Amino acid sequence: MKLNFSLLSIAAAVAVLAAPAAQAKPFKWSSQGEISTWDIHSQNNALQSGLHANVYESLVYYNSKTFEVEPVLATSWKEVSPTQVRFTLRTGVKFHDGSSFTADDAVYSLNRAMAKTSNFTPFVQGITKVAKVDANTIDVFLAAPNPVLVRQMTELRMMSKAWAEKNKSVEPKDMKASDENFAHRNAMGTGPYTLESWQPDVKMVFKRNPNWWGKMDGNVTEIVYTPIKSAATRIAALLSGEVDMVLDPTPQDLGRLRSSPDLKVVDGVENRTIFLGMDQFRDELPGSNIKGKNPLKDQRVRKALYQAIDVNTISRNIMRGLGKPTGALVAPQVAGWTETVGKRFPYDVEAAKKLLAEAGYADGFEVDFACPNNRYINDEAICQAVTAMWSRIGVKAKLRTQPVATYFPMIQRYEASIYMLGWGVPTFDALYSLQSLVRTVGQGGDGNYNVGRYSNQRMDYLVDRIKAETDAPVRARMLTEALQLSNDTVSHIPLHDQVIPWAMKKNIELVHRADNRVDMRLVKVN
Repeated sequence: MKLNFSLLSIAAAVAVLAAPAAQAKPFKWSSQGEISTWDIHSQNNALQSGLHANVYESLVYYNSKTFEVEPVLATSWKEVSPTQVRFTLRTGVKFHDGSSFTADDAVYSLNRAMAKTSNFTPFVQGITKVAKVDANTIDVFLAAPNPVLVRQMTELRMMSKAWAEKNKSVEPKDMKASDENFAHRNAMGTGPYTLESWQPDVKMVFKRNPNWWGKMDGNVTEIVYTPIKSAATRIAALLSGEVDMVLDPTPQDLGRLRSSPDLKVVDGVENRTIFLGMDQFRDELPGSNIKGKNPLKDQRVRKALYQAIDVNTISRNIMRGLGKPTGALVAPQVAGWTETVGKRFPYDVEAAKKLLAEAGYADGFEVDFACPNNRYINDEAICQAVTAMWSRIGVKAKLRTQPVATYFPMIQRYEASIYMLGWGVPTFDALYSLQSLVRTVGQGGDGNYNVGRYSNQRMDYLVDRIKAETDAPVRARMLTEALQLSNDTVSHIPLHDQVIPWAMKKNIELVHRADNRVDMRLVKVN
């Protein structure tokens, strides 16, 4: 594990931040989604984490242009031993209330991310202890060498220990419960912007932090984010000039947006895979007409559901090219992916019917099917199409859709028999997906989003080996084996990797990121 960060790279990162900014401007943007909380360790969601990054910073973060890890609140890091990594913290950093960021805050924040109510446990996997060395230095102790530790750190944002204690927010809000802490609706970080207001489902407003330690490449002094669920309304807002950018234009609108003289579309492939998960735990599915057993526990049934889905039709007619069909749980940019792993089972209705009959369900069955309606590109339309496709093999899926703010807590309470999920990979390493999605539910991030409660002894062995394996070729083989095992056992039904176009006014300059986040430090309004 190579953790030393060169002085040359640090100088380059500082030079980017120190570039002169143009005249300051407000920036208004929109997407279909709303966040569920401002508690930075409560709910692991890409849109939410991207918005949180305006206000809260991590020790390290990805450079938006190179996707190399660069220093933020830590200036350097090194191995003291294979299981002890020392982070030197940036001095002179102030929280928005004027208090200093110190090692106490870093230790507290990493421990907070490890709490029972945290959804960020995959990012602290392998960490056994965090200790203060002095006011500007911390040590992270590991159960075993962790080759992706620094990449995990990109998602662990820092909170003021004193602020959390004062406002009774020491533990993260439990998103499965209705109780709220102060950090749920309020924010106070070290970042380039302060959160001025948040009206859920209406808008949130950020103001430039005049005391931020860094230097802006962009010129945005105020950010207004407006969640607009209706695609037609979002596009109308862009065309009228009400917003400067739409993160998620619909495939059917792209033609006219590209041809508009006042607009431009910036395209990029996202490191996110859309798939369906299935309840493989309950002995009987709630609401199903099959009593006393769970059809989804049978691998033949899961494969039948898979083979009954015509992903090419979905890609062509619903996604219009914005979804690349896949057979893998991760996208090609992620370590562990291979062409073989990415190969799908063929679409074959007759084969699907035969598998159902062999499993004892020749007449099909009824099943609950839950989907978000404002998170992924055309998510609801995809689920409607899948429901129709399953009906051809006798499976009557009772589709219900929800906005993302209620959808994610619902599936994490294990209340869906079949569900849609999209999984990006912030570490660009398949361990993040494997540990979260197919490792048996356990401690320390294991099965964090395995809400179908799939369990396989060989998979658990591989994931646990991968966590600590430092021999790169051996580790790569195990990542690929685990991904293939997921395919062979039909742990999930992969659909496609998303392609993300961003639509904006022609006077907007920004950098398209593979994780679909807007880095406001780089946005210019000309």
